[in-house]
Amino acid sequence: MAHSSKLDLAEALALGPIWRHACHAMLYAPDPGKLFGRIPLRYAVLMQMRFDGRLGFPGGFVDSQDSCLEDGLNRELRKRLGEAASAFRVERANYRSSDAAVAQQVVAHFYTKQLELEQLVAVEASAPRAREYGLEVLGLVRVPLYTLRDGVGGLPTFLKNSFIGTAREQLQEALHDLGLVDSASSSGPKTSTRESQ
Repeated sequence: MAHSSKLDLAEALALGPIWRHACHAMLYAPDPGKLFGRIPLRYAVLMQMRFDGRLGFPGGFVDSQDSCLEDGLNRELRKRLGEAASAFRVERANYRSSDAAVAQQVVAHFYTKQLELEQLVAVEASAPRAREYGLEVLGLVRVPLYTLRDGVGGLPTFLKNSFIGTAREQLQEALHDLGLVDSASSSGPKTSTRESQ
């Protein structure tokens, strides 16, 4: 979102009825796997390729039928990720931030939800059968949380993609705050081990 400003949740919910609310979630799970048998993956973090060719997080607009933000988010996750998203629920405790785009009168609420790896893999498997797959969602991608020895491959290259609104910043802040990458930056692994292919 161009020209967005951060709000706390109470401020966002107090905005008038002309404002629309959209909720998105970063789903992630511990992943003990290794790329090429030696580069630790540590976590699987999901994003989606959107219909406009930009990366973002799954979710969407809250409707009048939704009793709360989280009801709207969970409904949208099922639409975009398929029935495997019914196996878990994103709750208010998973809330992270809100950004208001004044010109569009839209508030984007961001959540993070840790899953078991089996749940995340089930989401990936069910996504191609989801209602919005091939329309609003063109596919799911995992974020590479490692940096290769060249200092470019992995997360630094991934972050050069085109992201919708504040999704890049939300990703970087969440990776840092959740300890999924080192505290020095959001472009390297939590450990100092960097390997190449």
